Amino acid sequence: MTDPRRRFGLIGHPVGHSWSARYFQQKWETQGIDNCEYGLYDLASIEDIDALWQKPGWAGMNVTLPYKKSILPFLDGLSPAAEAIGAVNTVAFTPQGRIGHNTDAVGFKRSIAPFLEGHHQRALILGTGGSAAAVRHVLETIGLDVFHASRKPHGQNMVGYGDISAEGIRATPLLVNCTPVGMHPAIGQLPPLSDAAMGAIGPDHLVIDLVYNPAQTRLLEQASLLGARTLGGLSMLHLQAEASWEIWEAEAPHERTTVPT
Repeated sequence: MTDPRRRFGLIGHPVGHSWSARYFQQKWETQGIDNCEYGLYDLASIEDIDALWQKPGWAGMNVTLPYKKSILPFLDGLSPAAEAIGAVNTVAFTPQGRIGHNTDAVGFKRSIAPFLEGHHQRALILGTGGSAAAVRHVLETIGLDVFHASRKPHGQNMVGYGDISAEGIRATPLLVNCTPVGMHPAIGQLPPLSDAAMGAIGPDHLVIDLVYNPAQTRLLEQASLLGARTLGGLSMLHLQAEASWEIWEAEAPHERTTVPT
């Protein structure tokens, strides 16, 4: 029996910058898979997800900002990793319902493995959203001391951007931008670090930006000029996408007589 078309897609706001549809469409074309489609769904509110789910044929969904945390109440279950992180970027449609997963953590861990060095024991994450939660989970799991920068800091190990000093940056050789600052089309923007803090970045630093469009953000350009090693978000995008596909394929029934709802 020929499988019906399988629907995949990305939800977020905005999503026009995303390369996910292009990535999966090229992947399926290369592998000769012709019963899958991937759409971009810009939702003004997470409550709009209920109407979107009424479309037939859903097999898998990716989730981007700002909905990686707010989607949780709309799901029927979470993987252990997603529950530990408190954020979801992948939804699998299964006989048990809509199950949330977090492949951001998988993609981030795999992407940084060739770059981490012994002196990278202290990290500063810019942002506190769903991607930041996945990054924190990975870094704490491998034993790093992790701090967050936020415009509205609250809780332990959180600081305001204005409180980040040059001395603090010099003592923190791993910086990870988990905000959309610098993302297309606002490619000239920088995170709100002071000139002194930015100037304290040096050759001992590894600066990572999860933004992948553009591939080289202004933050990475500035850090590279100061001698730091840099890593953009494109490799993480590919690795988390592959991890999502593995989950969706593992959940796919061998024969379909009805589409999932």
